[in-house]
Amino acid sequence: MGFYDKYILPSAINWACKQKPMSLQRMKVVPFAEGNVLEIGIGPGLNLPFYSKDKVKNLTAIEPSLETWKKNKINTQELPFDFEFVQAFAENIPAEDNSFDTVILTYTLCTIKDTFQSLEEIRRVLKPSGKLLFCEHGKAPDKVIQQWQNRINPLWKMVGGGCNLNKDIPMIIKVNGFQFENLESNYIPGWKPASFNYWGTAKIR
Repeated sequence: MGFYDKYILPSAINWACKQKPMSLQRMKVVPFAEGNVLEIGIGPGLNLPFYSKDKVKNLTAIEPSLETWKKNKINTQELPFDFEFVQAFAENIPAEDNSFDTVILTYTLCTIKDTFQSLEEIRRVLKPSGKLLFCEHGKAPDKVIQQWQNRINPLWKMVGGGCNLNKDIPMIIKVNGFQFENLESNYIPGWKPASFNYWGTAKIR
């Protein structure tokens, strides 16, 4: 791991992801998590304040970057539910089949290298009655913005830790065995190529 990835990138991700528009988006999905919960790519723990103490029994959080997780400012010992952090990738989730009632994805699919393998793993560990809650940025509906996303994306991936601007989030979720219970999308305040958001709930098809 180079100097940039170890020291600069985690701070940049933490700063970008804790901006108010993204925090408001997190608040639209995270409070609906319940039971045994798995968060994919917890990053610096920005979702932790939004979990419901009355709904969550246990939260397992995976994150491949320890440097990013170390930016967490919340004492996990004081959370009102059981918490476990595991350094792991979404492509290989260290959990048994049918383990979780809820899986949370917030601003994570954009950086996962193998989204198909990751969603296959999510289906494996999610209970048949469980739900996938997601909030992601991705491919914009406007052709002009799409063109800019496609042009900028190669450089963006290099400086953004593998983040992609132009992933078709609904398509990725749908073709990997999920059906939407609800799906919303809109621009949030910010730089247009990175500000078109999708959020909602999906279940195993």
